[in-house]
Amino acid sequence: MRNNSDPANTWSVRDGVIHCTGQPYGYARTTQTYHDYKLTCIWRFVKVAPHADNSGIFVHIQSPDKVWPECVECQGLFQHQGDLILQPGAGADGHPAGKKAIFVYQMGPPNENPAGEWDTNEIVCNGSAIGLFVNGKVMNQITGCTITSGYIGIQAEGGDIEVRKLTLESLQ
Repeated sequence: MRNNSDPANTWSVRDGVIHCTGQPYGYARTTQTYHDYKLTCIWRFVKVAPHADNSGIFVHIQSPDKVWPECVECQGLFQHQGDLILQPGAGADGHPAGKKAIFVYQMGPPNENPAGEWDTNEIVCNGSAIGLFVNGKVMNQITGCTITSGYIGIQAEGGDIEVRKLTLESLQ
């Protein structure tokens, strides 16, 4: 969490649903690293308001923990859930790693449900390739990722979100 804030002020679990207030910025991540998997996240925005409609799913998070870590972000900004962001230090074919975030924009129009309804994001990390699907539609694909394993996280970045299901399936 930014400024080493207490995560309990941002994250909670009620009735089996993870709730994130979106403030302060930070992320919750797994305690172990993963590679070659399919991650399914069913989540929604509780509400959408200016500067309060952003989140994301991080894959291949590298140490050290910081806001924001070296990783690949599956963008959670409302109406941009098909975008991928290569955070500083991460690269892919056609997108060399650098000191600034690199945006790889979604293919075609958004495929998200209205705010308040549940969306299903599937992220397939296989070797150096990442595929991103939103509600069953392929939205983005990259190959040649410079990082191919790491922690997995959910981002707190302004959006009041709920996550009702996370599943991780090994591709091996």
